[in-house]
Amino acid sequence: MNLPHLIKMANQIGTFFSTMPDRAQAENDLAAHIKRFWEPRMRRALLAYVEQEGGPELSEIVLAAVKSHAADLQPA
Repeated sequence: MNLPHLIKMANQIGTFFSTMPDRAQAENDLAAHIKRFWEPRMRRALLAYVEQEGGPELSEIVLAAVKSHAADLQPA
């Protein structure tokens, strides 16, 4: 997986969802979007990045969504 590309995509998604007035709903919707549209290996790479490196290049909303919904984002 091209991690820099995944980070860029995740942050672009985060930019869209950060405009929502309800922050909790935005994080839920962001995580749902990643789960629905990202293939399992992409989600694994993103989760591993956050777990191993802390996700320093991710925007605040993306990092919060990934951390709070990590169990839901785990591929089956």
